[in-house]
Amino acid sequence: MTSEPQPPRLRVGVVGAGRVGAVLGAALRRAGHEIVGVSAVSDLSRLRADALLPGVPVLPADVVPTDADLVLIAVPDDVLPGLVAGLVETGALHAGQFVAHPSGRHGVGVLEPATRVGALGLALHPAMTFTGTSVDLDRLADCPFAVTSADPVRPVAEALVVEMGGEPVWVPEVARVVYHAALSYGANYLMTVVAQSVDLLRLAGIDEPQRLLAPLLSASLDNVLRHGDSALTGPVSRGDAATVAAHLDALADQSPVVTDAYRALARLTADRALGAGLIAPADAERLLDVLAAHGDLT
Repeated sequence: MTSEPQPPRLRVGVVGAGRVGAVLGAALRRAGHEIVGVSAVSDLSRLRADALLPGVPVLPADVVPTDADLVLIAVPDDVLPGLVAGLVETGALHAGQFVAHPSGRHGVGVLEPATRVGALGLALHPAMTFTGTSVDLDRLADCPFAVTSADPVRPVAEALVVEMGGEPVWVPEVARVVYHAALSYGANYLMTVVAQSVDLLRLAGIDEPQRLLAPLLSASLDNVLRHGDSALTGPVSRGDAATVAAHLDALADQSPVVTDAYRALARLTADRALGAGLIAPADAERLLDVLAAHGDLT
């Protein structure tokens, strides 16, 4: 009985030992690939490299790709274009290499300087928040990765995701920014809204606001993911304009940014509730009148 042939093992260089780069490097190493070098500039990134990629040499960014078959460039979105161009100009990236990044915003267009000299571009974005610790390795199990690449190398991109434990989800190049905006809207701003709710509950004299919010927020998230707009609850979805007015009065002493955010979210919720048939047009109009009477967004 013959065993299944194993996919070829790659020599991987990781440029950037941030929260994402170090974890993905560790995931690729766990899958059997050889990590030949990692760049780490700050003390924290060096500690992270030591913890997640022990024994891997820490090298300058332009040296990491030298012996690599796959170069993973894990740096902030705004830094990525200039770094890719710089690595090409110095000859660090060359024909035949796979060059990948985990940026959500960018597709493979940002890798054009590298693909122009014959490298093969891959965009592999894990839809997950990272702590930069070994805890993240377990969280990669079944984690969706947004995959964008040229068609000929799509199987390679998707295979790498599967090897890291993730689930590849194809995102066209033209949709990358909208895709990333959607994740930021849902995940990053959710954190902001929850943190602000905690602050307001503390002002209301609640000693353990997180404990009070946890079951409500968990149920709300589960309901909206299962049922969409039909799961909307609260005064706006019921058309309770007087309650919304009372909220705005109570928030009057807060930062204008807080009250502006409440009004903006209430308007968006009213539009969605109206579209879902949860409130009548007359109720939506009363809500919008209340929101306008308490001041416009600046």
